[in-house]
Amino acid sequence: MGTWYTLKVQPEREEKIRNLLLERVRNNGLESQIRTILIPTESVSEIRSGKKRVVEQKTYPGYLFVEMDLVDEAWYAINETAGITGFVSANPREPQPLPDEEINRILKVIDDGKEKPKPKIEFEVGQGVRIKDGPFTNFEGQVEEVYPDKGLLKINVFIFGRSTPVELEYCQVERT
Repeated sequence: MGTWYTLKVQPEREEKIRNLLLERVRNNGLESQIRTILIPTESVSEIRSGKKRVVEQKTYPGYLFVEMDLVDEAWYAINETAGITGFVSANPREPQPLPDEEINRILKVIDDGKEKPKPKIEFEVGQGVRIKDGPFTNFEGQVEEVYPDKGLLKINVFIFGRSTPVELEYCQVERT
């Protein structure tokens, strides 16, 4: 197993740069030195035109993570690939490896994100919302609690002259 390094790349071109680097690795026979080139993404659920859909979103835009052995041929292949600004390090000639606990955390986020999409919209306690789906459609309320891991909100809704707590999914409400 090699060491993980972070590469700074041109934003919005991560996929293209990854493909260029993979091609360079294949052409130069560096598969044993550069083993993995990773663009961390996570699944995010969002609502567009009233429909809920899941999209892939880059976790670290502008960065690639590379598992490699730091040998001269691999270093030159990376630094000569168009779109790569360089290694993330205080000294560009001596790249700083990514700590194991950090790459393990990144890999865990990737795995967890594929299993259960994370809601895109974030709400805050005290924020006003309007319910747009369910039995309380068109009622307005105020966010009392946020459960981001479940994608749920506890909202106080004023119904029949009383404040009533209601739990709803993110996709059932919108900000006012």
